[in-house]
Amino acid sequence: MTQEGKCILAAVRMQMDLTREIPEGEILQAIDDEILRYSTTHHLSLAKKEAIAREVFNCLRRLDILQELVDDDGITEIMVNGPRDIFYERAGRIFRWEKSFEDESRLLDIAQQIAARSNRIVNESVPILDSRLSDGSRVNIVLPPVALAGPTITIRKFYQSPITIEKLISYGSITREAAQFLEKLVRARYNIFVAGGTGSGKTTFLNALSNYIPSDERVITIEDSAELQIQSVENLVRLETRNANVEGENAITIRDLIKSSLRMRPDRIIVGEVRGAEAVDMISAMLSGHDGSLSTGHANTPADMCRRLETMIMQGMDIPLAAIKSQIASALDIIVHLGRMRDKSRRVLSIMEVGDVVEGEIMLHPLYEFQEKKEVNGVIQGTLVKKGELRAREKLQNAGISL
Repeated sequence: MTQEGKCILAAVRMQMDLTREIPEGEILQAIDDEILRYSTTHHLSLAKKEAIAREVFNCLRRLDILQELVDDDGITEIMVNGPRDIFYERAGRIFRWEKSFEDESRLLDIAQQIAARSNRIVNESVPILDSRLSDGSRVNIVLPPVALAGPTITIRKFYQSPITIEKLISYGSITREAAQFLEKLVRARYNIFVAGGTGSGKTTFLNALSNYIPSDERVITIEDSAELQIQSVENLVRLETRNANVEGENAITIRDLIKSSLRMRPDRIIVGEVRGAEAVDMISAMLSGHDGSLSTGHANTPADMCRRLETMIMQGMDIPLAAIKSQIASALDIIVHLGRMRDKSRRVLSIMEVGDVVEGEIMLHPLYEFQEKKEVNGVIQGTLVKKGELRAREKLQNAGISL
C-alpha cells in the first residue's frame, strides 16, 4: 500500500466503530472525508484520490491487494504462497506479481475473512479449507503449521458470464460436430463423465454440457464449493458440502448430499467432482433410474478414470472387483477426456463410449480423438477426428433423437 493509503487507512480505522457491522456506504463516506482532509495539506490528483479510495476500501472490506487480481477478467487463477510470493495465471501462463502483503498476519486476516463470509472456519486447529468468494470463485486455503511459507491461498476465478459450448467451439476446444453429438447424448439422458488433469477445464466443460439439459427437468447439483452456473433449468436445487466444526462434528459430505438428493425427486443429479467413496453413491444413482447424470474426476486418460473409479468404489463398499467393474460399465455411457496442451490451450482430447467388461477389463470404444496437425508460432493446430460410431443407441431411440 502507498504511504498516502496507509495514512488514510489509519485515520479511517481510528474514527470507525469496528465493534458493529458498518454499511459499505458509511465506509466509503469516511474514506472520502479523510482523503479530502489529507489533500488540504498534500497535493493529490483526481486519479490518485480514486486509486487511494479503492486501495483503502479493498483493505477494509475486500481482499486487500488481491482484489485487483480478482477484478481482472483476464486472470484465471491467483496463487498466494505466503505474504511475499504472489503469482497469477493469464492465458494459461503463470506470472509473478510485484505486489505483496506487509506481513503474514495481514494475509491471515484475509484468509479468515474469506472463510467467515462462507460461514466456515480456518485456523491452526482447522488449517485446510475449501471455500468460495461471493462471486462463486473457488478458494483453497492452507495455513501454518501445514503451510511452511505462511498462509497459502489459491483462487480459481469464476466466470461472470458462463462459458458456453459455442465459446468452447470458438476457442478451438471442441469441434461443432462433436459438440452437436454430445448435445444429443445429454438430451437423450446418457450418463456422461468428464475426466482430465488439474486445470484442464473439467468444471467449465461440465457447466457447458449441463446447459443442454431440457428446461422442464428437475436437476440437483452437488458440489464441494458451488461453481456450476446452470442457466437453462428453472427447477434447480443447488447443494454444497459443509466442513466439520471445531469439535470435528456435523460435517455434511458429498455422500450425504447424494443420498439426500435421491429423496428429492431428481430427474438428473450433477456431482461437481467425484474424488472418494462418494463414487459408490454416484454410480448407484446412475443405476437406479437417474439417467442423464453428469460428473467429473481427475485422471490422465479415460482408462485411468475407470481404474480410479474402481479404487474409489472399493473405499466405500466391500464387494468383489469384478462386480465393481460391472457396475461402472453398466452405469457410465460416455467419458469425455480433457487435456491441457503444451501451448497451454485446453481441449477435448477424446470422447469414449464405455462398453462391457471383457476379460476383466472395461472396454472403451473411441468415438472422437484429437489429432495434432502442426504447430505454428507456438500454437498447436489440430482437430477432433471421428473414430467410430456409437454402439448403444437405445436411449437415443427412446428419446426420439437421431444421429
